[in-house]
Amino acid sequence: MKNRTYNKKKIFFVFSCALILLILLFGRLAWLMIFRAEEYQKKAQQLHERERDIKAARGEIVDRNGKILATNRTVCTISVIHSQLKDSEKVIKILTKALHMEEAQVRKKVKKISSMERIASNVEKKTGDKIRNLGLDGVKVDEDFKRYYPYGKLASKVLGFTGGDNQGIIGLEVQYEDYLKGINGQILTITDARGIELDEEAEGRKEPVKGDTLKISLDANLQKYAEQMAEKVMEEKQAEKVAILLMNPQNGEIFAMVNVPEFDLNDPFSLPGEEKKNLTPEEEQDALNRMWRNECISDTYEPGSTFKIITASACLEEGVVKLSDRFHCPGYKVVEDRKIRCHKVGGHGAENFVEGIQNSCNPVFIDIGLRLGVNDFYKYFQKFGLLSPTGVDLPGEAGTILHKKNRVGQVELATMSFGQSFQVTPMQMAATVSSLINGGKRITPHFGVEVTDSEKKKTEVFSYGRKKRILSAKTSETMQELLEGVVAKGSGKKAYVKGYHIGGKTATSQTLPRSAGKYISSFIGLAPAENPQVLGMCVIYNPKGIYYGGTIAAPVIGNIFRETFPYLGIEKE
Repeated sequence: MKNRTYNKKKIFFVFSCALILLILLFGRLAWLMIFRAEEYQKKAQQLHERERDIKAARGEIVDRNGKILATNRTVCTISVIHSQLKDSEKVIKILTKALHMEEAQVRKKVKKISSMERIASNVEKKTGDKIRNLGLDGVKVDEDFKRYYPYGKLASKVLGFTGGDNQGIIGLEVQYEDYLKGINGQILTITDARGIELDEEAEGRKEPVKGDTLKISLDANLQKYAEQMAEKVMEEKQAEKVAILLMNPQNGEIFAMVNVPEFDLNDPFSLPGEEKKNLTPEEEQDALNRMWRNECISDTYEPGSTFKIITASACLEEGVVKLSDRFHCPGYKVVEDRKIRCHKVGGHGAENFVEGIQNSCNPVFIDIGLRLGVNDFYKYFQKFGLLSPTGVDLPGEAGTILHKKNRVGQVELATMSFGQSFQVTPMQMAATVSSLINGGKRITPHFGVEVTDSEKKKTEVFSYGRKKRILSAKTSETMQELLEGVVAKGSGKKAYVKGYHIGGKTATSQTLPRSAGKYISSFIGLAPAENPQVLGMCVIYNPKGIYYGGTIAAPVIGNIFRETFPYLGIEKE
């Protein structure tokens, strides 16, 4: 009886425990199936759903005449779905041969256990179609887009390029990314319990939206000719690099921006020649960054005598000099304990202010700079917009490098008056001179004109209204006349084009350290002088042999003007 009682208690205890467990289990099931049913239903659905992006075609970039500068080519992305593979060795062998890849690299990706593994992207469509037609189980071929630049190197540092994800990296491609990128579409597919895709249309397809088309002010023909002229003078003078700018000084539209040597936009990660050999990854990236660098907006330099346009404008506006003022140049001027020389060793002798500009005489500009004084010199630096970026629609614009005002003495002021001991970008010089000779209103240099959608409908027109007046119309008109005299009678004669009134200013500045004997030769020209419609600027870095701006830079702009005037409809007088 004792044993029977003990066993009954034992059975009752076990039964009670089992009953409690069953009650808990049913309670848990009821909780999951009734109260959390929706959540687990979603999770189950997610296990069987596969989403794949359909990349949107990137918007095109066209020049002012509608020529396509950046467009797209159809390429393919090759992927494998591990759960669908039936003969992985066959797949490895075929993909290795078709894609010209290392077998070990393909094998690693094919053997990797994942829902979908990308083998290669940006594959030529012809190759992608060939792989698709083989009908390999587990191999997926999706069409994609790759950026393509029909003109190769043309305006490479302006247009920029895109990366593997089709996003802009430098230049206009990144500046206008929001307009160009488009909206990706999606394919939603359902898989079975083994992860094998069923009909991809079973759930739906969201079509991609192509990016908008960007129209810019750059003219492909003018850019091409300017690049040819830059390459020619770089080769003749064995220069390190050459920059050329062409723009409308009335509204800031940039017709051409040249930075030679340029690079191939369709192969932007290849360094020229043998340069890539024996470089560490960090050194290679630094070399690429230098190759991509837009010198017109990112590099500063001492402008030299072209800055005399700005000094003359400030001094005339402030009334510290008149055209009839007389000067004497013995070939130098002593300021405090310094003897600052003129480019003409024997001096220019007696001359008035008009002749001083034509002769590009340093002592004349030292004199009027000292008359202006440090405070007013910096006041006009600020007023003319030299202390802030131009606002050009390109990333990476550098600012002016200038002494702090409280550290500028008479010697520093004297050298600054003829364009030394501070640095600006070529873009800043071109924009500021444009503003001083267009009637006196500051302009914003720019490329962006308008944006249109896939139906050719304008979605945005960019506005660059003139900013506040920075110079009186009278002084601006005087500067037009003075600069015309530089080309007609002075140091800029080699920029003259028969039948046109052309103004301009030459410059030859020595780079730091002065002992290195390296120079920068430049010229800024404008035409027609009395109502400028085009401004051209050429900067030649470290030319060999003769390095004077009036001798080597002025002819470059003269030749470009000779071809540009008829093209832009500027008639002879």
